[in-house]
Amino acid sequence: MANSTKFLASFLIFLFITFSYAKSHTFSRTISPSTLGLNQQKLSHLHFYFHDVIGGRNQTAVRVAASPATPTSPTGFGSVVMMDDPLTEQPEWGSKEVGRAQGIYASASQTELSFLMVLNFVFTQGKYNGSTISIVGRNTVASAVREMPVVGGSGVFRFAHGYAQAKTYALAELEAVVEYNVYVFHY
Repeated sequence: MANSTKFLASFLIFLFITFSYAKSHTFSRTISPSTLGLNQQKLSHLHFYFHDVIGGRNQTAVRVAASPATPTSPTGFGSVVMMDDPLTEQPEWGSKEVGRAQGIYASASQTELSFLMVLNFVFTQGKYNGSTISIVGRNTVASAVREMPVVGGSGVFRFAHGYAQAKTYALAELEAVVEYNVYVFHY
């Protein structure tokens, strides 16, 4: 009888702790997407050009860190670059600016030119003005087309997901012009 009493007491204590713990989680709840005004998802295609200038008068990207091995690495492995690159409608430098690509890229491979890209496309024109799309992914620069995931967004692109395709349009000594096609689901 003593064992069954101990078991019952242990069980009641376990239940009390379980219910007390469950009630203490009032920081989260399940809600309907419609309460946030989220109706049917849309798929948008955005097309623009990214201008990354690493030197000269119009510099838009600056190396902010490097490893001791970076200077001797054929890929620049370990370098980290901060960028604030214009996004334009056409590939020419004077084309209408539709936003900025702000973030960082880092040389993440010892064997090929490959960047870890962490950036936001910050839109400044039209119906997307003030909205952002966030990208985190691998950019193998020598590939004809590179694909990186859209991991989120803000404003019009809240709850965004999709992918971005990058294709080098032009490459000069200090500037790369990259064509972007972004396919993004959003509400």
